[in-house]
Amino acid sequence: MTGPAPARQYAETHPWITFQVDLTKLSHKTWLLLGEAESKCQHVAGVPLRPAVARRLHEIYLSKGIHGTASIEGNTLSEDEVLQRVTGELKLPPSREYLGREIDNILAACNNILSDVANRRPMELTPARISTFNGQVLSGLDLEDGVAPGEIRQHQVGVLNYRGAPAEDCEFLLDRMCTWLNQLRIDDDAMTFPLAILKAILAHLYIAWIHPFGDGNGRTARLIEFQLLIQAGVPVPAAHLLSDFYNKTRDAYYRELARTSRPPFPVERFIDYAVQGFVDELREQLEDIRREQMRVTWENFVHESFRDADTPAKRRQKCLVLDLSEKGTPIPASKLPEVSGRLAVMYAGKGSKTISRDVNELVKMKLLRRVRGGLLANTDVIRAFLPLRAEN
Repeated sequence: MTGPAPARQYAETHPWITFQVDLTKLSHKTWLLLGEAESKCQHVAGVPLRPAVARRLHEIYLSKGIHGTASIEGNTLSEDEVLQRVTGELKLPPSREYLGREIDNILAACNNILSDVANRRPMELTPARISTFNGQVLSGLDLEDGVAPGEIRQHQVGVLNYRGAPAEDCEFLLDRMCTWLNQLRIDDDAMTFPLAILKAILAHLYIAWIHPFGDGNGRTARLIEFQLLIQAGVPVPAAHLLSDFYNKTRDAYYRELARTSRPPFPVERFIDYAVQGFVDELREQLEDIRREQMRVTWENFVHESFRDADTPAKRRQKCLVLDLSEKGTPIPASKLPEVSGRLAVMYAGKGSKTISRDVNELVKMKLLRRVRGGLLANTDVIRAFLPLRAEN
């Protein structure tokens, strides 16, 4: 006969690592927010954008997520520099190249996850897959002695005032975490998406608790979170939002994280914090998309306004409205030819009377409006196309 398995040290040192979650402790607000998150993800996924705009939004939110992932771990590149690195435009001096390498590693890991999804490769969460993520984020970096990319640590580690689980338990805990998350179910199809979001947040939290690797645990946790969000059907631009949110609210992130390892171990507080942040970021992202849709609607409206008018004057006026639409501040009438290169060509040799006639005609058509300081494209006119509703 065999006796009971010996008690693991983590049970004494890290009693909050229980592989249990009481979802009844989540507030009603968090459940409502999870429903909103699903709805907004469907909206983001279902909005067609012009190819150039879709590409730009992808690059912007990809770089925001990568910047958040790297910045919270100490990378000092700015958000603009990360965007340049993502698009292949940032060259760094040798003394700072390691910062770029950190960005390159995260980018490559995210792209590998997307490739796995696109090619329907096996993506079950396993210790081996998580170790691969860690190997990717640490590849080619100068690391502390005893740290091997992709290998579970054999020594004690900590971050700030927190100490990771005992080294001898890390492999066991990583395996337990994967088994637990893979088996976590709610017998209701309507709960599939909310549960996937919760799993992503819990995976992040458990990696932070266990700290199974000598370095790169935070970056590894956010890659796991990214994979689980992508697998849940979260559109790619939105799947980067949590990383950006954690970095934007870094003090709150560390504060909520620290609370989870102190009695009464309020895991639900970290979930509340993360879900609220995810929805807030989704709202902002949808506002970006809405502005782009309004821009397209405005451009279509302008073209429609000149559909039956194809004279040199009308072509010039149409270009004036469209080019002025890109300016967010009033432009004096005398400066209108300087708004763009093509307007400079169109108004070359023309006097102020031509500009005045064009402006008067466009104001009459309600495509331009006079304001203090000059002229603006009257883009507000298309708000009349929105459905009526009562304002609070």
